[in-house]
Amino acid sequence: MALFFDDEPRPRRRGVRVGWTFLLVAILGTTALAWMPSAYVVQQPGSTFDTLGSVTIGDEEVELIEIPDQTVYPTEGSLRLLTVGVVGSRRTPVPWIDIVQAWFDPSKAVIPVDVVYPRGQTVEQSNEENQLLMNESQQAAAAAALVELGHDIQTVLTVRSVVPDSPADGKVQVGDQIVAANGVDLMDAASLQTQVAETEPGEQVELEVLRDGTEAEVSLTPAEAFAPHPIIGVSVETSYDFPFEVDIQLEDVGGPSAGMMFALGIVDKLTPGAMTGGEEVAGTGTLTASGQVGRIGGIRQKLYGAVDSGAAWFLAPAGNCGEVVGHIPDGLNVFSVSTLDDALEAVEGISDGNTAGLLTCETDGGSA
Repeated sequence: MALFFDDEPRPRRRGVRVGWTFLLVAILGTTALAWMPSAYVVQQPGSTFDTLGSVTIGDEEVELIEIPDQTVYPTEGSLRLLTVGVVGSRRTPVPWIDIVQAWFDPSKAVIPVDVVYPRGQTVEQSNEENQLLMNESQQAAAAAALVELGHDIQTVLTVRSVVPDSPADGKVQVGDQIVAANGVDLMDAASLQTQVAETEPGEQVELEVLRDGTEAEVSLTPAEAFAPHPIIGVSVETSYDFPFEVDIQLEDVGGPSAGMMFALGIVDKLTPGAMTGGEEVAGTGTLTASGQVGRIGGIRQKLYGAVDSGAAWFLAPAGNCGEVVGHIPDGLNVFSVSTLDDALEAVEGISDGNTAGLLTCETDGGSA
């Protein structure tokens, strides 16, 4: 009997050892997988900057917006632009454990690395492209603000490239200056796109072109099969002749999405009285020289960045409203804007404490 009971437990002890071995292997495997590199990056709220305030350039503190030789009026509160930080790249991949954590954080977004850094493009090239977009947005913002204040701004649209086999190929040349389209003087590339898009199918766009100092008229039939909207196949660079200098100073920030907030800051500084009434207002949106506000990326991260900065009010591009509804952090009031005039009206309403007539991002387009 004693021998019988000695032999019986042995298989169970072997089973326990096997079970613990499998558990240990599973733990080690899961741990190793968690720290393996993924093919994703994480977007999260980035730094914020008050366009009415100052920034540090090198070792010197300077106004973010400086307007020399003009009367600049005192301001209150803040008009805060927002950024999105990107964690990870092809060279520094994000481990899966961080990706899983980001999936459950409403302030973050998980994006395929190829979307942020297209194949064949280095991080340095991406940063350079974003810096170019930032510079262009600053110029367009200054133009839109000064036009809003009644100044006459002269613009020049110079053809930078022509798409082969496009309607413009052979009719428009690199270096041409496009003065008008369909008899409408052009403020920027967006106003040219508008004239092309409004052309009826099969009809022509009539361009007024300045080539080597000689005026010419060029007729083009926009192509409709190559893009979501009709195109003529040119890219243009816009330059502006401002009546006075407007300096926007901001380092290590790229992209076009701060245009609207730059323009609001310029208008506030050149207008008597504190436009915000002392309120903390944040916002985002591209801006054309003609005052049209465009959609941006990373809107949800910017909503959380606004809350983190202490803002209670947020101006969102109407084109982003589908991403905003249902994702607004507690304590933040969001208004929808389509133009610089809309943004100015919203800030005025916030300052006066009268936001009842302002459009929100609710799906019914209702008001606050």
